[in-house]
Amino acid sequence: MNAVFYQNRTGCQWRYLPHDLPSWSAVFYYFGLWRQDGLDQRIQELPRCQVRERDRRLEDPSLVIIGTQSVRAAAGVAKTTTGLDANKKVSGRKRGLAVDVMGLITGVVVLAASAHDNAAGAALLDRVSERCGMRLEKALVDQGFKDEVVIHGALLDIDVEVVRRNPADQGKGFAPQPKRWVVEQTNGTLMLLGAWPASTTTGPTPPPQASTGPPPRT
Repeated sequence: MNAVFYQNRTGCQWRYLPHDLPSWSAVFYYFGLWRQDGLDQRIQELPRCQVRERDRRLEDPSLVIIGTQSVRAAAGVAKTTTGLDANKKVSGRKRGLAVDVMGLITGVVVLAASAHDNAAGAALLDRVSERCGMRLEKALVDQGFKDEVVIHGALLDIDVEVVRRNPADQGKGFAPQPKRWVVEQTNGTLMLLGAWPASTTTGPTPPPQASTGPPPRT
């Protein structure tokens, strides 16, 4: 676990893990194994539920806030998994988050930056719906999400509300919107700490196996 945390925090290639940690091939094997059977997700879910209960809330939220962020990809990231966000002029990947009102993550998706926010929004709604079940009633999104996400939410019995920018804030740059700011705060915290989980890819997970060459960066 220490080796996985180190790789995730530093972003180094698996082969360059420090020698005082286990063999990189063994670490990569178990990382793949745990990701395949969902152990990494269970490790994340349990503390989230405990924190909510400690705050006298139910384990699963009735409201989530959804947002996306396009970030530049590292040099070693495969070009087939990246793209250009024409709106934000960023070449890399788009990361989508669904958080509760406490800023705790309930869903994550990672797509090419060229993907529309609707694709991330629909995928996040599917994930939080599966995770929270009938408990989830409403989702807040920004104006980057269109009717497609609202319709998709309706099919899942989730009321998707587009939080529109206050006209009085025009020309002021970034202006936090009520409740919507929580997902931006979580994004900022994760960027500051470099704490993004290495298992947030949306593509199929390869079967765990010891590799003879350096594995691709995640």
